Amino acid sequence: MPAMSNTSLPRARPLQGMVFVAVAAALWGTTGTAQALAGGALSPLWFGALRLVFAALFFLAFAAATGALSRAAFSALNPRALMGAGLCMAFYNLAFFAGVQRTGVGVGTAIALGSGPVWAGLLQAVFHRQRLSGGWWAGTGLAIAGGVALSLGGSGMQFSASGMLLCLACGLSYAVYALLNKQMVGQAPAATLTLGAFGVAALVSLPAAAWQAGWPAPGLSDLVATAYTGVVTAGVGYLLFSQALRHIASATGVTLALLEPVVAFALAVLVLGEPVTSLGLGGLALVVAGVWGVARSELARPAAPSRPSTGAEPGLK
Repeated sequence: MPAMSNTSLPRARPLQGMVFVAVAAALWGTTGTAQALAGGALSPLWFGALRLVFAALFFLAFAAATGALSRAAFSALNPRALMGAGLCMAFYNLAFFAGVQRTGVGVGTAIALGSGPVWAGLLQAVFHRQRLSGGWWAGTGLAIAGGVALSLGGSGMQFSASGMLLCLACGLSYAVYALLNKQMVGQAPAATLTLGAFGVAALVSLPAAAWQAGWPAPGLSDLVATAYTGVVTAGVGYLLFSQALRHIASATGVTLALLEPVVAFALAVLVLGEPVTSLGLGGLALVVAGVWGVARSELARPAAPSRPSTGAEPGLK
């Protein structure tokens, strides 16, 4: 993994950054419902791989439309960091589906999402030498506990050491992606770095899905669902997430993303008709309380000194 920069990005609008993450998390939370409504025979591995393909196509179109598709923009990015971010995104998709297959959806989701903020906090302390406050750790702990409760509500547990390790690795890959993204957001427009990262992820995931699940035969509903999750949840969502990291710490962004299971829980109840459990309601309250604590901690953090921008950021201002 390439060394990560110690230089902080401007934090002129931390509240805006947190709002961007909240909106991105809300979009990510619709992914599971979209996949469930598709009701097709497309394997989870191919669903994830095609999602990455549609996301890469969206980023290509967006970069071309906003002037971010240029040799100068790509040459400004650290190629090792860009490759690392793409590999992390590909591994996140593949490891998540493999992990939850062995541990169950509830347990796997809880481990993958819950471990992400912890990994991000530890990596930020090691590579950026930025110690996180007690308020951040307390809020993150509450949000993780709530996320675990939301994910486990109504699900069966399966013990699988290999599955749990895969889900822990999934959380680590997401945290590394966030840190690498944070490193690159000051070097080029968000559309450029997301196009590069998701392009790499798609190129890696397609042969991996073919090797693991054979050749797909998607129906119309599968294509609609993968197109929606690729363009809206991954495309718009990760553009917002990248833009947010211009204003907030990467560890904060990963924790705030725990709003995703809150949205997924609400949609599962309202759209899919899943029962409401006391464990789920308690988890929802803990996530909201934890995210509120992390948000207050981020707003109280001393602002980093500004540095000149590399150029106007197209869109998402």
